Amino acid sequence: MDLAWANPGKNVAEAERVVASSEPADLYILPEMWSTGFSVEPESVAEDEDKSLALKWMKTTSLEHNCALSGSLAVRVAEDGSYRNRHYFVTPDSVVFYDKHHLFTHGGEDAHYTAGSEPVIAPWQGVRFLLQTCYDLRFPVFSRWGRAGEYDAIIYVANWPASRQLAWDTLVRARAIENQCYVAAVNRIGHDPFTSYEGGSCLIEPTGKEVDELNMERLHKMRSHFRVLADRDSQSII
Repeated sequence: MDLAWANPGKNVAEAERVVASSEPADLYILPEMWSTGFSVEPESVAEDEDKSLALKWMKTTSLEHNCALSGSLAVRVAEDGSYRNRHYFVTPDSVVFYDKHHLFTHGGEDAHYTAGSEPVIAPWQGVRFLLQTCYDLRFPVFSRWGRAGEYDAIIYVANWPASRQLAWDTLVRARAIENQCYVAAVNRIGHDPFTSYEGGSCLIEPTGKEVDELNMERLHKMRSHFRVLADRDSQSII
């Protein structure tokens, strides 16, 4: 998707068009802050979570298409009035969310948003998805946690600029290889007032190759035959 700057209505309409024109799927993944574009000043763009047009559309679409939708939104939460870069995973039965842990300090995101503290796994259709957001991609320890094989795939949603495209292309493959899992990485295209984006959205299997679909039987065979995760270092995040 190319994102209309600070225009949730237009971006929701475009997301709806994309879903409607695609072949039926179990999961649709949208970019980071897909309803507004990536803004480090949420006061001017963030929706109240309980009134969010974009989140309401995700819930409605999930029910109508019997699917899951994943993507992050800039929201203000009612509990404490804080702003969050909140990655939602919406199914017909539930709404799971992960608040971006590694806020992009280089761009000032940390000055306005509150960081999350815990990784989050969202189960759907027999697959366990670890939710991650953009800058998280640069921090391998945060994704390499828990018991070996605790999740099957990582979802990265992003507004990753074209100037660092090689890093994106390299790191999404590294995360798949080192965690012996699938990586579904979705980056926006187009321009915002500050930079441009080339996309590079992809689905990567544990070998580092790009594929068209998740194959759980193949994943289990790879993990049982070449037991990389059993030899991982024991570590904790402080």
